[in-house]
Amino acid sequence: MRSDDEAPAAAATITPYQDGPLLVRGDFALVTPDGETIDARRGTVALCRCGKSALKPFCDGTHKAVGFRAGTTRPAP
Repeated sequence: MRSDDEAPAAAATITPYQDGPLLVRGDFALVTPDGETIDARRGTVALCRCGKSALKPFCDGTHKAVGFRAGTTRPAP
C-alpha cells in the first residue's frame, strides 16, 4: 500500500519543460487519432507543445524562435 505522498509506479514519465516540449521517458506508445503507431525510435522523446514544429508530433526547437510561453507550475490548492 502506498501513502498519499508516494507517486505510483509508472511505465513512462512525462515532464513539461518551461516554455518548451513535453519530454516522455520510458515504455510508451505514440499513436495517431486513428490508432496508427508513430515510430518513436527511442525511449525518450520530446513532443511539441507550441504547434509550430515541422516534425510534429516531435519538437524541433521552433518554440524558441516563436517565443512560445507555457508555465509548468500548478496553482496552489
